[in-house]
Amino acid sequence: MLKLLPLRTLRASTLCTRRTLLLRTYASIPETQKAIVFYKNGGPLKYEDIPVPKPKPNEILVNVKYTGVCHTDLHAWKGDWPLPTKLPLVGGHEGAGIVVAKGSEVKTFEIGDYAGIKWLNSSCMSCEFCIQGAEPNCAQADLSGYTHDGTFQQYATADAIQAAHISKGADLAGVAPILCAGVTVYKALKTADLRPGQWVAISGAGGGLGSLAVQYAKAMGLRVLGIDGGMEKCELATKLGAEEFIDFTQVKDMVKAVQEATNGGPHGVINVSVSPKAMSQSIEYVRTLGKVVLVGLPADAVVHSKVFEHVLKSIQIKGSYVGNRLDTAEALDFFDRGLVKSPIKIVGLSKLQEVYELMEQGKIAGRYVLDTSK
Repeated sequence: MLKLLPLRTLRASTLCTRRTLLLRTYASIPETQKAIVFYKNGGPLKYEDIPVPKPKPNEILVNVKYTGVCHTDLHAWKGDWPLPTKLPLVGGHEGAGIVVAKGSEVKTFEIGDYAGIKWLNSSCMSCEFCIQGAEPNCAQADLSGYTHDGTFQQYATADAIQAAHISKGADLAGVAPILCAGVTVYKALKTADLRPGQWVAISGAGGGLGSLAVQYAKAMGLRVLGIDGGMEKCELATKLGAEEFIDFTQVKDMVKAVQEATNGGPHGVINVSVSPKAMSQSIEYVRTLGKVVLVGLPADAVVHSKVFEHVLKSIQIKGSYVGNRLDTAEALDFFDRGLVKSPIKIVGLSKLQEVYELMEQGKIAGRYVLDTSK
């Protein structure tokens, strides 16, 4: 005959099992880890052993398996933005991995879940911007790889509220760039507010953000014109769905070329390029009533728009920052359904310096992803 245990005994037994599992998980976490650290902006990038961080009550600890390399990481290292970084700093903000520990207040993640660490590590969740879903604009925002040690390490922490939920079994290397590049361009396309069938120009279409922007735009029913330099980037953008492509290194009159390719100019422009000249040109070639969305953040850049033409064409210039939690979930859903795929090259974490050099030379098509185990 089956003997039933009292409810209190069952609860105690379950609790004991959970505690044992948690203790085992903690016991498997090393005291130190490999990371890339710099101690002053523009200083040496040191591949060294540092302590594994302990999660705060509201945080999860993620064993980062792969992390993308964003142009923002290069700015953080150089320190050429008006917002100062913490020092010393572990950069990186496109980390995908597995939850190995969590704080006492965390209810939304369990040990073993797949999680992503984004640019927005945490926000106050109570200011006027957070309340309306604009958490990235929070004045108290803590930023991964900038004001909070990021993902260029094997173990990193994130506020559980802002951490991304990644589907179990997802390709962690492939999903890593979605956590910043994907979310950022998806939010930019939403900001452009275009209708299916309209033209969108992606300036910087062959890079890490641009290659994803082409795919998201295509999946959203837009006609895509890619703009970038070089045959490799042309082939990549075209393969990913760009209907037209213009190589700016081969064209003398960019404004004319873009307007001819789109029969009067694109209805919207997503500027992920870090060229101030390209941004200003986009204001000239955009169609009347069009929208120009600024995403790339070159240091000290200024966009020029002639007031007379700006008013006469009734164009809109919009800034688009990174997406919120809803944007993140939607962007990841496109990935889960196979509608977007990160064109990546995987190298070891210790190769970050070489990736930065290629990035500065404009020689990266797609996205570099670092394997933290190497």
